[in-house]
Amino acid sequence: MLSVDVTHRIGDFSLDCRFCSDERVTGLFGPSGAGKSTLLRIMAGLIRPERGRVEIAGRCVFDSANAIHVPAHRRRIGYVFQQARLFTHMNARHNLRYGAWFARGKLDAARFDQVVDMLDIGPLLDRRVAGLSGGEQQRIAIGRALLSNPAMLLLDEPLASLDAARKEEVLPYVERLSVETQLPIVFVSHQLDELLRLANRQVVAVRDGRVAYSGPTAEFLARPDLLGADQARDAGALLRVRVRAHQPADGLSELDCGGQSLFVPRVDQAPGRAVTVHVRARDVMLARERPQAISALNILSGTVESLAADGDYAVNVLIDVGDQRLEARVTRRSAQHLGLAAGQPIHAVIKSLALAEQAWERLGGL
Repeated sequence: MLSVDVTHRIGDFSLDCRFCSDERVTGLFGPSGAGKSTLLRIMAGLIRPERGRVEIAGRCVFDSANAIHVPAHRRRIGYVFQQARLFTHMNARHNLRYGAWFARGKLDAARFDQVVDMLDIGPLLDRRVAGLSGGEQQRIAIGRALLSNPAMLLLDEPLASLDAARKEEVLPYVERLSVETQLPIVFVSHQLDELLRLANRQVVAVRDGRVAYSGPTAEFLARPDLLGADQARDAGALLRVRVRAHQPADGLSELDCGGQSLFVPRVDQAPGRAVTVHVRARDVMLARERPQAISALNILSGTVESLAADGDYAVNVLIDVGDQRLEARVTRRSAQHLGLAAGQPIHAVIKSLALAEQAWERLGGL
């Protein structure tokens, strides 16, 4: 769906990036100033790079070698910025209709209603922009982008300008985009929690104008060096599981992880649906024998796959749990005490309250 190979210089900053993705949602991750927004502007046609080639949804929109440069207004890109950038002299309805104008056809009433319903913005349509909260404005901005009939949606840190409460208000609607539309989406963020909720299949990590990593999110999450000092503590694994049953009396949901059970705070998904569970390596304890009479509900049996030193005192332990991998970070002393070695049976103990879940639409086999 997406192929980028470009070089460009802006002042003292040089961009030299190449990556491909055929996932529905691609996460573009990196610290501020890494070049993420510049890449998005190149994809959208707002910046013409010095050299390279860009393909979006299977269509070449830029190729310096063949003098191809499709202008921005012909690329069919829906772009949502950090700030909503709505027209303040219009109400919400007219802002949405402005997006539909770019579809170059008569406004499809059914499509308009579908977008309004998906983003839950019906009550906002006749309100002036100045009277909307930041989260409401961003939802209108997303709706405007969707109504332009884009071939791809670019979300440039759309939650960065929102406080925690407004961010939690908007996140579920952004998640719905990846589930209820067929649009390929590039989601830019420097926050790991947002990335895991919205792009849990494919990540492109950018550092200093270069691609430091491009590949599966699960492998990215196991690389603390890519996460940055502030977020390395969240390194770990993503487990693809299914909802087995809900236990309303306890406020828990039981998940099926390769035939083993995981208990997590209740997830808003029906039994049989797939979800992704982010398990931090620092939240996993290891035991040679299956523990008895402990408060932790989750004990997964597996086999030690490998061990790798992490600094002067820690060891990262990769564990094969069925057909998936789990990671634990323990002290070197603990690893020696347990006699950990590749091929050894092991039990991973995880507190239910340590697990953060997120919806995951099935895009392929588990």
